[in-house]
Amino acid sequence: MITRRCFCSSAPRPWLFVGLGNPGDKYKGTRHNVGFEMIDAFAKAQGIEMNTLNCKAIFGQGFVGDAPLLLAKPQTYMNLSGESTGALAAYYKLPLNRFHDDMDLPCGVLHLQDKGGHGSHNGLKSVIYHFRGNREFARLRIGIGKPPGQMDPKAFLLQKFNASARERIDTALQEGVEGSKLLLLKGLTESARRFNTEQKYKHIRLQTMPT
Repeated sequence: MITRRCFCSSAPRPWLFVGLGNPGDKYKGTRHNVGFEMIDAFAKAQGIEMNTLNCKAIFGQGFVGDAPLLLAKPQTYMNLSGESTGALAAYYKLPLNRFHDDMDLPCGVLHLQDKGGHGSHNGLKSVIYHFRGNREFARLRIGIGKPPGQMDPKAFLLQKFNASARERIDTALQEGVEGSKLLLLKGLTESARRFNTEQKYKHIRLQTMPT
């Protein structure tokens, strides 16, 4: 039997999960687009269709257990992510969680945190600006590693992953899906403690390995 559940006033307030990236085939599979990939992986795992456009974002909605959830991939390009994200959060009056790439973490290592600055990430910088400086939102950082040698960081971000890095990212995406489900079911404090403890040992193991 197939049943339909709706987002109604008596239901718990939904979470909004936003993945950061750039639209278009040109950027598909690049390091800067792992936020989009995390949303796609989560949507696939939960059977959520990303088939509508809302506030300049590809958008979908569904449930994890009894927890209602909204998923979004802003189509404004990375540096203007806040235009879409700010509008979505304001319209739905929702708590926010964001997925984004991070060069300060080894490739394939994840970190869930409850707040923080932008860390020179232009997408996060835009989000914080459109939240009027508010940094009190959770984010899942997805490690992509640092550029080798004197390579331009911008060029590194727009490169596709090599085979070994791609394998690490694919594993990380599945771990991120499970960590995000834990967040919805157990809350931020408990899920971050459990998830980050597991990722800490992965960090130690991978930080000296080339990507």
